[in-house]
Amino acid sequence: MPSQNPMPSQNPAPASTPAPFPPDPSLSWSAPTPPTPGRPVVSFGEPEGYDAGTRPRPLGGLRLRPRIAVAAACGVLGLGLIGGALTGSWLVGEPGGGDQGTFAAAGTLWHSIPVDRLFPPTVDGKGAGPGGADRTWTRIAVAPDTGCADALDPLLRKALAPAGCRRLLRATYIDATQSHVTTVGLLFTKADAATMRALDARFARDGLDRRADLVPRPYAPKGTLAAGFGDAQRAAWTVSVLTDAPVVVYAVSGWADDRVVARPEPAEEAMRSGATSAVAQAGLGHEARGLADRVERSLRRNVGPSAEPSS
Repeated sequence: MPSQNPMPSQNPAPASTPAPFPPDPSLSWSAPTPPTPGRPVVSFGEPEGYDAGTRPRPLGGLRLRPRIAVAAACGVLGLGLIGGALTGSWLVGEPGGGDQGTFAAAGTLWHSIPVDRLFPPTVDGKGAGPGGADRTWTRIAVAPDTGCADALDPLLRKALAPAGCRRLLRATYIDATQSHVTTVGLLFTKADAATMRALDARFARDGLDRRADLVPRPYAPKGTLAAGFGDAQRAAWTVSVLTDAPVVVYAVSGWADDRVVARPEPAEEAMRSGATSAVAQAGLGHEARGLADRVERSLRRNVGPSAEPSS
């Protein structure tokens, strides 16, 4: 297994108006410049009601006795609640949520879902900042989908090797004050559910998500405020191995002024109450964790019966 290696750093910044960067035009991984898709509007009709003098309709033309009708209604309601609970638990990432169908469906999203639905042009982080402050992030660039060879440090690539690398999607965001930049990544693996569970257990057992020699690399697009966001500028990071989808979600944050960071910190450490390092005081742990969580939510919203067909 990889060796250990720590490293610290510097200053804070608030949140105000969104950054003046227009969303980049790419809409899908295969088509660079289609129009931005609108969010679908879903409405629910009011249930049929009955006035005081109306009896319930018989099923199949037969009038049911009250007890049988109530039992049938409860059975239908129970099935609906169970199905809704399973879908809901997958959407919020609860253990046991989803099934083999949703697991497989999640693994295809890298080529079937438009960019804007995985990495929204603007991400609102209500309560995501220090002390529950709100955050807003604007996407400044999306990397072409790639393999993992050059996008991850060799040691992190080795740690994730049991799951395999099918595709890696990345985007870089800047906060509303233009003080912090964050790269968020979705690594789509070749693994089955058992392999993802084993990998997650190993990361937790061996603390692989907290090792300073296993920090994800940033994506630093030229001509943007993140152009100088290199390996030496990494300040805080988070890595999450999902067990209900063949996906690893990560994020790494740093200052937008290209300052070098001597010791990057895991997001959890930087977010700890009373943490006094420059990375913690700047809220960079919150930047990484908050953006990773919201991109993971976007991923989950695109899987399941309610997911829109890709355009």
